[in-house]
Amino acid sequence: MRFTVPDRGFEVILAQGSQVICRQRHLISCHSYRASTMATETTSSTERVFGTLDHMALWFSLGVGLLVMQVGAYLVPALSVPQALAVVLAGSALGAALLAWVASIGCRHGLSTAQLIGASLGQRFAALPVGLNILQLLGWTAFELVVMRDGTVEITRQLSGVAAPAWLPVVATLAWGALLVALAAGSMVALVRRFVSRFGLPLVLLSLLWLSWQFGQRVDAGWWQRPGDGSMSLLAALDLVIAMPVSWLPLVADYARHGRTPGGALRGTWLGYALANVWCYGLGVLIVSVVPAGTDLVAGLLLAQGGLLAFGLILVDETDNAYGDVYSGAVSLNFLSAKLNVRRAGMGLAVVATGCALLLPMHSLEPFLLMLSSIFVPLFGVVISQWAGREAEPESAAWKPGAALVWLLGVACFHLTAQLKPEWGSALPSLALTLLLGGLLRLNAARRAASSRLAA
Repeated sequence: MRFTVPDRGFEVILAQGSQVICRQRHLISCHSYRASTMATETTSSTERVFGTLDHMALWFSLGVGLLVMQVGAYLVPALSVPQALAVVLAGSALGAALLAWVASIGCRHGLSTAQLIGASLGQRFAALPVGLNILQLLGWTAFELVVMRDGTVEITRQLSGVAAPAWLPVVATLAWGALLVALAAGSMVALVRRFVSRFGLPLVLLSLLWLSWQFGQRVDAGWWQRPGDGSMSLLAALDLVIAMPVSWLPLVADYARHGRTPGGALRGTWLGYALANVWCYGLGVLIVSVVPAGTDLVAGLLLAQGGLLAFGLILVDETDNAYGDVYSGAVSLNFLSAKLNVRRAGMGLAVVATGCALLLPMHSLEPFLLMLSSIFVPLFGVVISQWAGREAEPESAAWKPGAALVWLLGVACFHLTAQLKPEWGSALPSLALTLLLGGLLRLNAARRAASSRLAA
């Protein structure tokens, strides 16, 4: 019997044994086989559909969020407005460049984030960071649902003029969770190309333009000269700005592997995310600088003419952030167990995240989520050092103790720097350390391999 399948998919599965061949036949008969449903396989050419504009639309949309604006609001009055905006520009450019670098690696090799980690640290040891990644993605999905729930309650209060009923938060959480489950049941590629690029992105752009215009009109003559109080160093502020783009490092390759060219993935990811990060951080700085002292960001947004509508559109855009976490978590689950289909795993994660948003105090758990995120900055220093510039994959192994040790040293550096030298920030020192040690490790491995060839 003859089968028509995406290139390389059939040959790979044949090599894995008769049990997988049976599943392959079932998938072909249903006309639903996609290489992207398996996180352990290289993405086929038929799945490589994202161009530069697709990457740019996706990462601009993912880069826009209320949390980014809130973090931007923390920069003032600690820094002066010129200092804050300079840090936003520098940190966004650097952080988005790291994100784009990993995107180009994932696209060049057609591999998911979990596969990149596995080849860097060893397939067996990679289960630890991949499992932690799933845990943090589940937590951030629940946190996004809480943000959307709280925003829905605030919009209802503004429209009705009275306090929201006690049942509204529960209903809002379930409604947003049901939408997330429905998105997880669909196609990621279709969502990005048909919704995000065509509809979501224009609405978000209009919202940001409107809010920028509204608050820009309130700037007074002394706004630019307003001094900072010096409570945050420039390096610590830079670390805070970089934190947002690097928090997406564990996800970026899961999308970039569907890109047509590594250059397109790099340019689209960098431009899309850098622009969104600069805009949202800058908007946070602008809003907190012109609203009355003590006004929180959400209340400040609603003070603008048409702010309720713009806030609502940005709130809707938060759904793709939650979906991004769910999809990447599902890909990582599939890496740990091939029996877990990406689509079903995503739907399951969305359901669990909804339960967490209903039952757990997610705002209180935010420091724990940030602590989990801290392990991925040094991890991707190791990943970049092992993959950058390679045309072929690193040598496969179950355990790579040297790379694992470099990662753990990077995690220790991250937390020690935060305790001993907080003015230096944490991300940059740990990233620099792991890039350096990982690079030396790679050079040493190359020398040993060359010596072995000469001896042979």
